[in-house]
Amino acid sequence: MKPVTLVGIALIILGIIALAIQGVSYTTQKNVVDMGPLKIEAKEEKTIPLPPLVGGAAVVAGLVLVFLGRR
Repeated sequence: MKPVTLVGIALIILGIIALAIQGVSYTTQKNVVDMGPLKIEAKEEKTIPLPPLVGGAAVVAGLVLVFLGRR
């Protein structure tokens, strides 16, 4: 297989995953109070949204690369 075809297949897979997940979540932890032995921490979950346009563009780009790799 040509490298262009492999990159195209990878883009298609990543695009489908991006369409299915719709975003990446992660948790941050910060100290609210830190006074000697007293420690209070807060956990906050944040999400980075992935617009469907990004996933769709990756799938289309992958299909184009697979098509060009077959020529």
